[in-house]
Amino acid sequence: MATPLPVLALTLLLALGAAAQSTGGKSPAEPEGRSAATAVMHDRQGRSVGVVALTETPGGLLVRGSLQGLPAGPHAIHLHETGKCEPPFTSAGGHFNPAHRTHGVLDPGGMHGGDLPNLVVPASGKLDFETFAPGLTLAPGPSSVFDADGTAIVIHAKRDDYRTQPAGDAGDRIACGIVAR
Repeated sequence: MATPLPVLALTLLLALGAAAQSTGGKSPAEPEGRSAATAVMHDRQGRSVGVVALTETPGGLLVRGSLQGLPAGPHAIHLHETGKCEPPFTSAGGHFNPAHRTHGVLDPGGMHGGDLPNLVVPASGKLDFETFAPGLTLAPGPSSVFDADGTAIVIHAKRDDYRTQPAGDAGDRIACGIVAR
């Protein structure tokens, strides 16, 4: 019997997330010759909490980040539909969703293009991570994060349950960064 696609997608995302959280303290670096973008992340008080870099690959966007000063524990991270970060960051809109799917890798109709695996911040509050956003691009087109109103990266107070609509029951938005070239 074949494994359902959502289970395969979750397995891939969780494996990438686990590998990402063991990058050994290296800051996000971009492979040479690839198109890239960054988002400087700020908390609700306006303090910088790190940077997230997006790198174009043949299958989507490689997402690498170096964060500090976040509360320990699991946190959802998503690409959001509007490149605007005004506290409490609801200005970033909903999840980036060019394919008009439901939320979450555990939902049979999911996932949003902006759905990413949860981050787990250690007690130190410092985290380097690496994950992947399949099918998204920096190039012009319907799956580009550089659409008319831009894209933001948002970190939430709680973990994403990968199923609850519309955003995984992830709680308040605690950090935000606008994706820029």
